[in-house]
Amino acid sequence: MRVPDAALAELRDTGFARVPSFVPGDVLAAAQDALWTVFPRPADYFADPAAHRGFGKSQFAGIRLFPYADPALDALPVLPDLIDAAERFLGGADIDLYKVELWAKYAGATDYDQPHHRDYGNHTLVVPRPDQPQLTTIMLLSDVDAGCAPTCAVPLQHSAHLPMVPQILAPGDLVAHEVALTGSAGTLILYRTDVFHRGSNFTDAEAARFILMADFKRRGRPWTGKMAWPDQAIRPGWATALAAMTVRQRDLFGFPPPGSDYWTAETLAGTAARYPDMDMTPYAEAIIAA
Repeated sequence: MRVPDAALAELRDTGFARVPSFVPGDVLAAAQDALWTVFPRPADYFADPAAHRGFGKSQFAGIRLFPYADPALDALPVLPDLIDAAERFLGGADIDLYKVELWAKYAGATDYDQPHHRDYGNHTLVVPRPDQPQLTTIMLLSDVDAGCAPTCAVPLQHSAHLPMVPQILAPGDLVAHEVALTGSAGTLILYRTDVFHRGSNFTDAEAARFILMADFKRRGRPWTGKMAWPDQAIRPGWATALAAMTVRQRDLFGFPPPGSDYWTAETLAGTAARYPDMDMTPYAEAIIAA
């Protein structure tokens, strides 16, 4: 579904917003089925946690980077309505998708409780500028209630007066103003890198939660970002994932668009060989038109 204007206004004013039922039902169901090609099903995990002890190495041990070698998961960070929301919030189509992470958490695997922090610490070299925001998102792929380790965020009304440094704070008085970002599977959570938030622990002893995070920024601001896509381009599934995308979706990763001066007959042939399933017609036609 299209992210309502009211949600983007709430994102600007409060620092975060929730959009229930954002992921279409068939897309969500396919992605949920595909999760088990990446992670153990909760029933399997809790039947023998010791067999999956790797998830207990740190809070972040359940993170897997894009791509996922499954089209149902690879499609999530480039859903057209997500791109549309990013364009509207960031002020135009000249944007980058700069991070995609799939994250599984299982109750009892480790201590998931966090201090309050602003995400800018590893999303920019400097500090956030409110009129040049980045967009960070959480897509719930499972139901997340109060017992299922929800992210807890502090509205800007209660935190904007605090200086950007330090970036991490002990929970303290801000806890009284927290909002637990619960929601049903398919909910989209939008938030900003200048918002204090934290991960919380499970209180349900046999719960698990699965999310996909996709983050966007305005192009041309090299001091912002997180992942270098060329570094991921040798991973299994990369060529398949990009070949399945539209020209617009590829552009979000920095893939040269049709009409770019990168494209020549030689680079077109080489790229077609690297991505044998990609339709190179739009790129070839732009060369001819030039």
